[in-house]
Amino acid sequence: MRTFLSQKAVQVIIAIMRTFVMLRRYALTYEELAQKIEELEAKYATQKALSNSNSETFKSN
Repeated sequence: MRTFLSQKAVQVIIAIMRTFVMLRRYALTYEELAQKIEELEAKYATQKALSNSNSETFKSN
């Protein structure tokens, strides 16, 4: 049994597929950005902790 889609139906299917591809790319980018932010926050927290410990060292001398 053959099914023939109208030109409009084909265009709608293509638009839907493109939308899903775009959403997938956005989701991957979002994950990468979230990971980078977490890494930067961890780095900043470490630097701040080191800075605070150095400040305490200087105050005690």
